[in-house]
Amino acid sequence: MRLVPTLAALLLATPAVAALAPGAKAPDFTTRGAIAGKVFTVHLAEQLKKGPVVLYFFPAAYTGGCNAEAHAFAEAVPAFKKAGATVIGMSADNVETLSKFSAEKCAGKFAVASAGPKVVAGYDVALGKQVMGRNVTKRTSYVIGRDGRVAFVHDDMNPAEHVSSTLAAVETLNRR
Repeated sequence: MRLVPTLAALLLATPAVAALAPGAKAPDFTTRGAIAGKVFTVHLAEQLKKGPVVLYFFPAAYTGGCNAEAHAFAEAVPAFKKAGATVIGMSADNVETLSKFSAEKCAGKFAVASAGPKVVAGYDVALGKQVMGRNVTKRTSYVIGRDGRVAFVHDDMNPAEHVSSTLAAVETLNRR
């Protein structure tokens, strides 16, 4: 009868993992986004021509953890640029909300884009419930190599380590 408690303990100890594991092909997408309040089209394949992309999904604009995470990414943009990477924030919010969020909380330093149902499903970031009447995503950060393959995944609702872990992954990717 010890098998059941041991199995339960094992399952509880297993961290949440996003469906796209390192090495998986990242789904290409085209959507609308904004940087510094200006709306434009975001196409992942075009961004990858410039170098690796840090694609970070956040639950919802103008919430405490998401505001802090956007600020932290904005502060780290020079380090990401030095490492040759582009940062793109993604949420299920509409473009109008993200346009304001990009100027106010991202300090106009990187793009945020609207993740529709197909993108949310493709990256396995659906939270599975609405919060305050809004569709929200999990907090999952991907580092996608120039080859379009996932190089690193950080899947944790706590925003604290997303910036440092993705920057370290980009720097490691560059050393390969």
